[in-house]
Order: sequence, then structure tokens, then C-alpha cells
Amino acid sequence: MHKVMVIDDEPFILMMIEDKLKKANIMVVALRESRDAVEVIRKEKPDLIILDWMMPEISGIEICKTLKEDSELQNIPVFMLTAKGQDEDEKLGLQYGIARYITKPFSPKALLSMVEETLGKHSP
Repeated sequence: MHKVMVIDDEPFILMMIEDKLKKANIMVVALRESRDAVEVIRKEKPDLIILDWMMPEISGIEICKTLKEDSELQNIPVFMLTAKGQDEDEKLGLQYGIARYITKPFSPKALLSMVEETLGKHSP
């Protein structure tokens, strides 16, 4: 079973993504705080990370930067989920190796398709 970590400080978004992924038989590790995210990622070793850019403690882009500098974690695909829809924001995210840049509001169904495609699964 694939494991996806979702890091977002908005409870509704976290719950919505978690519900959609679990229904697709994907294990979910959900975090509402970014402070210990890298430590939890190191422990959990998820197959994919869905990460909110604008977090209160440590921004998603900082977490992504830390992951990409760590040889054990740098190959985990990261989807950046954000309200930052400007081209320069997306370019910055891609510079940090983000696999997908998804702007809010988003379609949970489309997100699931992207997750399954990245994990090598096909939608039923």
C-alpha cells in the first residue's frame, strides 16, 4: 500500500484530501503543523508528499528545500498545494524540485488522479 503524507494547516482541506486518498486505498499521514514535518517525513518515509506552501511555522517551500538537500529524502515527489497562483511562485517551486504545483481551490478528484499517476497506479 502506498503512503502519502499531507501537510496543511487548514483542517477542512486536510480532511478532504485524507478522505479522498483513503477511499482509493492509499495510506495517509496527515500533519497540521510544519514544525516537525521533516522529522516525521524521515520517520514515515512516504511515497509522496502533498504540502501547503503557506504554513505558520515553516513554509512549505522551506520544507521542500530541506528535503531536496537530504540524500535520503530528495527523491520523494512533492506536490505543492497553494493559494499562490502567480507564475513566479510556480517557477520558484519548480526550482526546488516540486513534482506538481496545484493552486487552491482544487479538484479532489483531479488531485487523486495526479497522486495515482505519480505513484504508478491507475484510476478504476
